[in-house]
Amino acid sequence: MENQGINVDRLRIGAVSYLNTKPLVYKLDLFAPRSEVVFDVPSRLADGLAAGEFDVALIPCIEFFNDPTYVIVSDACIGCRGPVLSVKLLSRVPINKIRSLALDEGSRTSVALVRILLDQRFGVRPELIPLPMGASAAETKTDAVLLIGDRAIHPPKDVFVEEWDLGDEWCRWAELPFVFAMWVTRSGETAAAVEPALRQARDAGVERLTEIAALEAKQVGLSEEACVSYLRDNLHFFLGEKERQGMNLYYRHAAHLGLVPEDRELRFSDCTTS
Repeated sequence: MENQGINVDRLRIGAVSYLNTKPLVYKLDLFAPRSEVVFDVPSRLADGLAAGEFDVALIPCIEFFNDPTYVIVSDACIGCRGPVLSVKLLSRVPINKIRSLALDEGSRTSVALVRILLDQRFGVRPELIPLPMGASAAETKTDAVLLIGDRAIHPPKDVFVEEWDLGDEWCRWAELPFVFAMWVTRSGETAAAVEPALRQARDAGVERLTEIAALEAKQVGLSEEACVSYLRDNLHFFLGEKERQGMNLYYRHAAHLGLVPEDRELRFSDCTTS
Protein backbone atom coordinates (compact mmCIF):
# COMPACT_ATOMS: atom_id res chain seq x y z
CA MET A 1 0.00 0.00 0.00
CA GLU A 2 1.24 3.46 -0.81
CA ASN A 3 2.05 5.49 2.29
CA GLN A 4 -0.44 8.36 2.43
CA GLY A 5 0.54 9.49 5.94
CA ILE A 6 -0.99 12.62 7.37
CA ASN A 7 1.21 15.21 9.09
CA VAL A 8 0.14 14.45 12.65
CA ASP A 9 3.08 15.25 14.89
CA ARG A 10 3.69 13.80 18.35
CA LEU A 11 0.09 12.84 19.04
CA ARG A 12 -0.60 9.89 21.33
CA ILE A 13 -3.45 7.83 19.91
CA GLY A 14 -5.09 5.21 22.13
CA ALA A 15 -6.52 2.32 20.12
CA VAL A 16 -8.15 -1.06 20.80
CA SER A 17 -6.90 -4.33 19.33
CA TYR A 18 -10.17 -6.33 19.50
CA LEU A 19 -11.50 -7.97 16.34
CA ASN A 20 -14.31 -5.45 15.95
CA THR A 21 -11.81 -2.56 15.91
CA LYS A 22 -9.38 -4.03 13.37
CA PRO A 23 -10.93 -2.20 10.40
CA LEU A 24 -10.61 1.12 12.25
CA VAL A 25 -6.92 0.78 13.04
CA TYR A 26 -5.77 -0.85 9.79
CA LYS A 27 -2.27 0.57 8.99
CA LEU A 28 -3.02 3.52 11.29
CA ASP A 29 0.68 3.86 12.05
CA LEU A 30 1.28 4.52 8.33
CA PHE A 31 -1.51 7.05 7.96
CA ALA A 32 -0.30 8.93 11.06
CA PRO A 33 3.44 8.07 10.93
CA ARG A 34 4.64 10.70 13.40
CA SER A 35 2.07 9.81 16.03
CA GLU A 36 2.43 7.14 18.71
CA VAL A 37 -0.32 4.52 18.55
CA VAL A 38 -0.83 2.70 21.86
CA PHE A 39 -3.07 -0.40 22.08
CA ASP A 40 -4.95 -1.24 25.27
CA VAL A 41 -8.35 -2.38 26.54
CA PRO A 42 -11.24 0.11 26.28
CA SER A 43 -11.48 0.84 30.02
CA ARG A 44 -7.79 1.77 30.25
CA LEU A 45 -8.05 3.92 27.14
CA ALA A 46 -10.97 5.79 28.68
CA ASP A 47 -9.01 6.28 31.91
CA GLY A 48 -5.94 7.38 29.94
CA LEU A 49 -7.87 9.96 27.92
CA ALA A 50 -9.44 11.31 31.12
CA ALA A 51 -5.97 11.60 32.69
CA GLY A 52 -4.50 13.37 29.66
CA GLU A 53 -2.28 10.45 28.69
CA PHE A 54 -3.76 10.38 25.17
CA ASP A 55 -4.58 13.15 22.73
CA VAL A 56 -7.26 11.03 21.09
CA ALA A 57 -8.62 7.58 21.97
CA LEU A 58 -11.19 5.07 20.83
CA ILE A 59 -13.44 4.89 23.88
CA PRO A 60 -16.78 3.24 24.74
CA CYS A 61 -19.88 5.31 24.06
CA ILE A 62 -20.91 5.43 27.73
CA GLU A 63 -17.53 6.97 28.68
CA PHE A 64 -18.06 9.80 26.20
CA PHE A 65 -21.12 10.93 28.15
CA ASN A 66 -19.18 11.37 31.39
CA ASP A 67 -17.02 14.37 30.42
CA PRO A 68 -18.56 17.56 29.02
CA THR A 69 -15.26 18.56 27.39
CA TYR A 70 -15.09 15.49 25.13
CA VAL A 71 -15.50 15.92 21.37
CA ILE A 72 -16.03 13.17 18.78
CA VAL A 73 -13.29 13.70 16.21
CA SER A 74 -14.12 11.34 13.36
CA ASP A 75 -16.97 9.63 11.53
CA ALA A 76 -15.15 6.33 12.07
CA CYS A 77 -16.89 4.33 14.80
CA ILE A 78 -17.95 0.84 15.90
CA GLY A 79 -21.68 0.48 15.57
CA CYS A 80 -24.43 -1.74 14.25
CA ARG A 81 -27.65 -1.40 12.30
CA GLY A 82 -29.05 -4.79 13.27
CA PRO A 83 -27.75 -7.97 14.92
CA VAL A 84 -24.24 -7.42 16.33
CA LEU A 85 -23.56 -11.09 17.25
CA SER A 86 -21.01 -10.28 19.97
CA VAL A 87 -23.34 -8.81 22.64
CA LYS A 88 -25.99 -11.23 23.95
CA LEU A 89 -28.48 -11.52 26.80
CA LEU A 90 -29.21 -15.15 27.69
CA SER A 91 -32.13 -15.91 30.00
CA ARG A 92 -33.35 -18.98 31.86
CA VAL A 93 -36.80 -17.39 32.24
CA PRO A 94 -39.02 -15.24 30.00
CA ILE A 95 -37.41 -11.83 29.59
CA ASN A 96 -40.16 -10.04 31.53
CA LYS A 97 -39.56 -12.40 34.49
CA ILE A 98 -35.86 -11.62 34.90
CA ARG A 99 -35.10 -10.66 38.52
CA SER A 100 -31.33 -11.24 38.64
CA LEU A 101 -28.74 -10.55 35.95
CA ALA A 102 -25.06 -11.53 35.80
CA LEU A 103 -23.01 -8.95 33.92
CA ASP A 104 -19.95 -9.53 31.79
CA GLU A 105 -18.23 -6.31 32.82
CA GLY A 106 -16.09 -6.12 29.71
CA SER A 107 -18.31 -3.34 28.35
CA ARG A 108 -20.02 -0.67 30.42
CA THR A 109 -21.74 0.48 27.23
CA SER A 110 -23.42 -2.90 26.79
CA VAL A 111 -24.28 -3.10 30.50
CA ALA A 112 -26.14 0.20 30.20
CA LEU A 113 -27.75 -0.96 26.95
CA VAL A 114 -29.26 -4.10 28.46
CA ARG A 115 -30.49 -2.16 31.50
CA ILE A 116 -32.18 0.40 29.23
CA LEU A 117 -33.89 -2.24 27.09
CA LEU A 118 -35.15 -4.22 30.09
CA ASP A 119 -36.44 -1.08 31.78
CA GLN A 120 -38.08 0.49 28.75
CA ARG A 121 -39.63 -2.63 27.27
CA PHE A 122 -40.68 -4.53 30.39
CA GLY A 123 -40.18 -2.25 33.39
CA VAL A 124 -37.60 -4.76 34.62
CA ARG A 125 -34.77 -3.56 36.89
CA PRO A 126 -33.03 -6.76 38.03
CA GLU A 127 -30.50 -7.30 40.76
CA LEU A 128 -27.07 -6.96 39.10
CA ILE A 129 -24.30 -9.45 39.88
CA PRO A 130 -20.77 -9.43 38.37
CA LEU A 131 -19.82 -12.32 36.11
CA PRO A 132 -16.22 -13.18 37.08
CA MET A 133 -13.58 -13.27 34.36
CA GLY A 134 -13.16 -16.85 33.24
CA ALA A 135 -16.55 -17.97 34.56
CA SER A 136 -18.89 -19.52 32.01
CA ALA A 137 -22.50 -18.48 31.54
CA ALA A 138 -23.60 -22.01 32.38
CA GLU A 139 -22.02 -21.69 35.84
CA THR A 140 -24.18 -18.72 36.83
CA LYS A 141 -27.24 -19.07 39.07
CA THR A 142 -28.94 -15.84 37.99
CA ASP A 143 -32.07 -15.65 35.85
CA ALA A 144 -30.06 -14.15 33.00
CA VAL A 145 -26.53 -13.28 31.94
CA LEU A 146 -25.03 -10.60 29.68
CA LEU A 147 -22.16 -11.83 27.52
CA ILE A 148 -19.67 -9.78 25.47
CA GLY A 149 -17.22 -10.74 22.73
CA ASP A 150 -16.14 -14.35 22.17
CA ARG A 151 -18.41 -15.64 24.95
CA ALA A 152 -21.38 -14.05 23.17
CA ILE A 153 -20.39 -15.34 19.72
CA HIS A 154 -20.17 -18.91 21.09
CA PRO A 155 -22.89 -18.99 23.81
CA PRO A 156 -24.10 -22.18 25.51
CA LYS A 157 -27.48 -23.30 24.20
CA ASP A 158 -28.76 -25.93 26.61
CA VAL A 159 -29.49 -24.00 29.81
CA PHE A 160 -31.20 -20.88 28.44
CA VAL A 161 -34.72 -20.50 27.05
CA GLU A 162 -34.42 -16.99 25.54
CA GLU A 163 -31.63 -15.16 23.76
CA TRP A 164 -31.38 -11.46 22.84
CA ASP A 165 -28.88 -10.06 20.40
CA LEU A 166 -28.70 -6.58 21.94
CA GLY A 167 -27.79 -4.86 18.68
CA ASP A 168 -30.87 -6.32 17.00
CA GLU A 169 -33.13 -5.60 19.98
CA TRP A 170 -32.01 -1.95 20.16
CA CYS A 171 -32.34 -1.33 16.42
CA ARG A 172 -35.83 -2.86 16.31
CA TRP A 173 -37.01 -1.01 19.42
CA ALA A 174 -35.40 2.38 18.77
CA GLU A 175 -35.58 2.20 14.96
CA LEU A 176 -32.08 3.70 15.04
CA PRO A 177 -28.53 2.32 14.84
CA PHE A 178 -26.41 1.75 17.94
CA VAL A 179 -22.87 3.08 18.46
CA PHE A 180 -20.54 1.17 20.79
CA ALA A 181 -17.33 3.23 20.52
CA MET A 182 -15.91 6.28 18.76
CA TRP A 183 -12.75 8.40 18.48
CA VAL A 184 -12.75 11.15 21.11
CA THR A 185 -10.53 14.11 22.11
CA ARG A 186 -10.82 17.40 23.95
CA SER A 187 -9.03 19.62 21.44
CA GLY A 188 -10.44 21.05 18.23
CA GLU A 189 -6.91 21.40 16.87
CA THR A 190 -6.27 17.72 17.57
CA ALA A 191 -9.48 16.84 15.76
CA ALA A 192 -8.53 18.75 12.65
CA ALA A 193 -5.07 17.19 12.60
CA VAL A 194 -5.94 13.56 13.25
CA GLU A 195 -9.31 13.14 11.51
CA PRO A 196 -7.92 12.46 8.01
CA ALA A 197 -5.67 9.67 9.33
CA LEU A 198 -8.53 8.03 11.25
CA ARG A 199 -10.80 8.23 8.22
CA GLN A 200 -8.16 6.84 5.84
CA ALA A 201 -7.37 3.95 8.19
CA ARG A 202 -11.06 3.09 8.46
CA ASP A 203 -11.63 3.28 4.72
CA ALA A 204 -8.59 1.07 4.04
CA GLY A 205 -9.69 -1.45 6.68
CA VAL A 206 -13.26 -1.67 5.38
CA GLU A 207 -11.85 -2.42 1.92
CA ARG A 208 -9.71 -5.26 3.33
CA LEU A 209 -12.08 -7.24 5.54
CA THR A 210 -11.07 -10.53 3.90
CA GLU A 211 -7.42 -9.84 4.66
CA ILE A 212 -8.22 -8.92 8.26
CA ALA A 213 -10.35 -12.04 8.70
CA ALA A 214 -7.55 -14.27 7.41
CA LEU A 215 -5.26 -12.87 10.10
CA GLU A 216 -7.73 -12.85 13.00
CA ALA A 217 -10.22 -15.72 12.53
CA LYS A 218 -8.27 -18.45 14.27
CA GLN A 219 -7.67 -16.33 17.39
CA VAL A 220 -11.41 -15.78 17.93
CA GLY A 221 -12.49 -19.31 17.04
CA LEU A 222 -14.27 -18.44 13.81
CA SER A 223 -13.83 -19.63 10.26
CA GLU A 224 -12.51 -17.00 7.88
CA GLU A 225 -15.92 -16.89 6.19
CA ALA A 226 -17.71 -16.33 9.50
CA CYS A 227 -15.17 -13.69 10.50
CA VAL A 228 -15.68 -11.78 7.23
CA SER A 229 -19.45 -12.03 7.69
CA TYR A 230 -19.21 -10.65 11.24
CA LEU A 231 -17.10 -7.67 10.18
CA ARG A 232 -19.11 -7.00 7.03
CA ASP A 233 -22.68 -7.79 8.07
CA ASN A 234 -22.86 -7.27 11.85
CA LEU A 235 -20.78 -4.12 12.27
CA HIS A 236 -21.05 -0.61 10.86
CA PHE A 237 -18.03 1.70 10.87
CA PHE A 238 -19.53 5.03 9.78
CA LEU A 239 -20.96 7.64 12.16
CA GLY A 240 -23.78 9.33 10.24
CA GLU A 241 -26.86 11.30 11.20
CA LYS A 242 -28.87 8.21 12.21
CA GLU A 243 -26.00 7.08 14.43
CA ARG A 244 -25.99 10.49 16.12
CA GLN A 245 -29.71 10.21 16.75
CA GLY A 246 -29.20 6.75 18.22
CA MET A 247 -26.47 8.07 20.52
CA ASN A 248 -28.72 10.88 21.72
CA LEU A 249 -31.55 8.46 22.50
CA TYR A 250 -29.20 6.09 24.31
CA TYR A 251 -27.81 9.01 26.32
CA ARG A 252 -31.27 10.19 27.39
CA HIS A 253 -32.25 6.75 28.67
CA ALA A 254 -28.90 6.18 30.38
CA ALA A 255 -29.28 9.52 32.16
CA HIS A 256 -32.85 8.59 33.18
CA LEU A 257 -31.46 5.49 34.91
CA GLY A 258 -28.75 7.54 36.62
CA LEU A 259 -25.95 5.83 34.69
CA VAL A 260 -24.47 9.08 33.32
CA PRO A 261 -24.77 12.76 34.29
CA GLU A 262 -27.80 14.65 33.01
CA ASP A 263 -27.81 17.79 30.84
CA ARG A 264 -24.88 16.79 28.64
CA GLU A 265 -24.64 18.21 25.13
CA LEU A 266 -23.14 15.66 22.74
CA ARG A 267 -20.31 17.42 20.92
CA PHE A 268 -19.14 16.49 17.43
CA SER A 269 -16.23 18.22 15.74
CA ASP A 270 -16.65 19.83 12.34
CA CYS A 271 -14.65 16.89 10.97
CA THR A 272 -17.50 14.41 11.46
CA THR A 273 -20.16 13.89 8.84
CA SER A 274 -23.66 15.24 9.24
